[in-house]
Amino acid sequence: MSDASELPKAEEEEEEVTPEPEGQSDDSSEEEAAGDADMDFLRNLFSSTLGLGAADKVLDELTLDGVAQYIKSGKCKNIICMVGAGISTSAGIPDFRSPGTGLYANLQKYNLPYPEAIFQIDYFKKHPEPFFALAKELYPGQFKPTICHYFIKMLKDKGLLRRCYTQNIDTLERVAGLEGEDLIEAHGTFYSSHCVSFCCRKEYTLDWMKEKIFSDDIPKCDKCNSLVKPDIVFFGENLPVRFFTSMKMDFPCCDLLIVMGTSLQVQPFASLVSRVSKSCPRLLINMEKAGQADPLFGLLGFGGGMDFDSDKAYRDVAQISTCDDGCLAFADLLGWKAELEELVKQEHARIDSQDKKEKATESKGAAAKASAASGSAEPKAEE
Repeated sequence: MSDASELPKAEEEEEEVTPEPEGQSDDSSEEEAAGDADMDFLRNLFSSTLGLGAADKVLDELTLDGVAQYIKSGKCKNIICMVGAGISTSAGIPDFRSPGTGLYANLQKYNLPYPEAIFQIDYFKKHPEPFFALAKELYPGQFKPTICHYFIKMLKDKGLLRRCYTQNIDTLERVAGLEGEDLIEAHGTFYSSHCVSFCCRKEYTLDWMKEKIFSDDIPKCDKCNSLVKPDIVFFGENLPVRFFTSMKMDFPCCDLLIVMGTSLQVQPFASLVSRVSKSCPRLLINMEKAGQADPLFGLLGFGGGMDFDSDKAYRDVAQISTCDDGCLAFADLLGWKAELEELVKQEHARIDSQDKKEKATESKGAAAKASAASGSAEPKAEE
């Protein structure tokens, strides 16, 4: 499942990566990051193909309970989560590709030449209106994090989360309590925005962008009058350099990979599953199996893809369910279910209370503006 909270993939033929929003990187550092990542992948590929390095079986059984027992053993301390659209659909955010209900199936009103055009950078620069109309429907702040988001937050609180790599742009990981250091937003985020002019690149906040979008204004830079775009990765753009530098540090250390709510079809994100060690267990929580190795590649000896069912399966586990149900079942086996349910209840109540206060403040502000406007519009009495 890819989602409207997921970013469209960056074009695969692009080799360099652009700097992430927080700072600029020179071309040499970008090339080095991408080059190092490619070399790591080739090393793993040749190692797997030539059968170098024995893979230890870590799990006692290839079940959800087997993964839970592994965590409870205390041997698992560096969990990486890879997440996509499926963790946000229960929050009310549509995915991209589901027939009938997916985002791409419901864009007719925007009169696009093809559905993906709404996320094409060249199309956006000429016709920004469809994207900002859609952004108003999907804008962060209108949705609450799901059980799955809070399960990831619990992993952080218990000192088990190494990093969460997300394809989503809805910022719900941040709302649930993950911080910038905990996250790799592979496809960018609405959290910040920048002027699209290469010569300017002025940064804007989430609140600034929200005000523009909800007033139906096309966001323009107040410095150079170019378009301002949320820092999400469009087709035709490169992934943040931090994606490449962080994966090089994180995945060799990973001792459990949890993949949730993604079809593992979008590259280069999908290839991350092959970057953990050969003995690292991998758990998929999804509505269907994903990321499985192509049978032809298997015959040729190319490893890395998920293997749930073959006689050689030794580390991959598939929990076929919604992400929320899977996380609840997992939390139950870990002895965390009551704690997770209480966390969700408290956090949703806090968000609802905060929303009420903000709406009350906005309502008072609007009433004051209306009163001032009506007062200034009254004709002066004749002297």
